[in-house]
Amino acid sequence: MPISGRLESHLKQQGIDYTLVGHPHTGASMQTAQAAHVPGERLAKAVVVSQEGRFLMVVVPSDHHVHLGRLHEYLGETVGLATEAELAGLFPDCEPGAVPPIGAAYALRTLVDRRLTDLPEVYFESGDHEHLVKITGARLADLMESAEVVDVGRHN
Repeated sequence: MPISGRLESHLKQQGIDYTLVGHPHTGASMQTAQAAHVPGERLAKAVVVSQEGRFLMVVVPSDHHVHLGRLHEYLGETVGLATEAELAGLFPDCEPGAVPPIGAAYALRTLVDRRLTDLPEVYFESGDHEHLVKITGARLADLMESAEVVDVGRHN
């Protein structure tokens, strides 16, 4: 499965042209960036958090972590990381740990780190651990049109 069904359907619905980039099997986003020969700041990763029983997606560059303190300040309430079981329920068409950072495809409120908003090209997980989706930065902006732009990333 090179691309999740929901993601593929969403990209087609939005008229987004993309390229799939294959790479050796990896387990972590920075390993993925290295294996695919992609700069870490151009690989968008999804971090899913739980907010009083609701889930939201935070999208940051792969060489960043979500700064939970800044996220708490922005949201005005405490959040915690979603569990593996919760992620499996939210993303049934994805391999564990290979969540595409396109929250709209999964009806999730999405926050996107401003560092990703002006890049010429962006890569992200396709739903498995061996393929990335490559799109232009302008098309990412289209996909993130309803996302909230935030500054919640912290460089590794």
